[in-house]
Amino acid sequence: MRLKHLATFLRLPNPPAPSRCIFWPGNFIMQSSLECKKRLHVAMIMDGNGRWATARGLPRTAGHHAGVAALQRVCEAAPALGVTTLSLFAFSSDNWRRPRGEVSALMALLRRYLRTEIARLVETGTRLTVIGRRDRLPDGLASEIAAAEGRTASGEALHLRVALDYSARDAVLRAVTACEPGVELTRETLGRLISGEHDAEHRDVDLLIRSGGEKRLSDFLLWECAYAELFFSDRMWPDFGAEDLAAAVNDFRKRERRFGGVGNARAFPPRVPSTPAHLFPTAFNLEQPLLHHPYDINSGSVTGEDLGLKTRSAPCSVASPGRYSSR
Repeated sequence: MRLKHLATFLRLPNPPAPSRCIFWPGNFIMQSSLECKKRLHVAMIMDGNGRWATARGLPRTAGHHAGVAALQRVCEAAPALGVTTLSLFAFSSDNWRRPRGEVSALMALLRRYLRTEIARLVETGTRLTVIGRRDRLPDGLASEIAAAEGRTASGEALHLRVALDYSARDAVLRAVTACEPGVELTRETLGRLISGEHDAEHRDVDLLIRSGGEKRLSDFLLWECAYAELFFSDRMWPDFGAEDLAAAVNDFRKRERRFGGVGNARAFPPRVPSTPAHLFPTAFNLEQPLLHHPYDINSGSVTGEDLGLKTRSAPCSVASPGRYSSR
C-alpha cells in the first residue's frame, strides 16, 4: 500500500528536539550518526568510459584517456572531504576478455600515468599502492609499479589504492590458501591477508561509489565492503568531478550505520487517528491507542496488530486506497 493513502487516516506528531530520529514527518529521511567521522575509506568503480566515448562517436580508448582527468579531479578533492583512503577499480581480472587493442591501450595508459603523475603524487602527499596480480602484466610494468610505490611510500594526505588485474573472489581464495596449516584463522587474520592492509581502519570500506548508472559490485573488494554504504551515480566516469564526490560523501554522512545493532535513533509513534469511525471496519476498537508504526516501509502492508488495534477477525491488508479487506 502506498503511504500517501494511509496518511489520510493517520497523523504523525511533531518530533521533539533530539538531534537524531529515524522518521521525520513527510519524508522519512534516515539521519546520520557518523557526522563526526573524519577518516573515510572510499572505494570507486570507475565505470562508463567506453559508453561516454561511444555516445560522442569516439573510440572507446578516448573514454579511458578522458577518465584519467576525472581521476585527477577526484584525488585532488578527496582529502578535503575527509577521504584518507581511496580504492579505485582500474582493471579487473575479467577485463582481459576485452579486445586486445583496448587492453593494450589501457596498459599503455597506466604506464604513462606512472611516468608522468608520480611527481604530483609525491608533492600532494599521496601514497600509491597497487592491489591485484602482477604476474600477467606487460613486461616491465610490474617494476614501474614497484618503483612508484617506493617513491610515494611516505605520503600521508591520501592513500591511493589502484586495483589492477584484480578479483575479490581470487583475493579471498589466495588468502585462504596462504594460511599455514594449524594456524587459527580469524576474521582479523583473513581480512589482513585478503587486503594486504594491517590497519583495519584503512582496510574496511566505508562508502563504495559506482559511476555509469550500473548497480553491481563486479567482484570488487567484496570482503572489505561487507558493511559499506553504496552510492550509484548515473554520471559517466569521464564527467565525474569533485562535486559528484562531495555529493556522495554528503549522502553517506546522512546515513546511519548500525552494523547489525539498533543504533541511537528513536522512532515516534503516531497518535490515534481522528478519522470518523465509519471509515474503519467495525472489527476495530478505535479507543485502543496506537503503539507501533502503522506501516511497514519494506513490505508496504498493514495489519490490525500493526495499527495497535483489537480485531475479532483475521489480519487485514489494504486492497485499495481507503478500503480494508480480509486476506
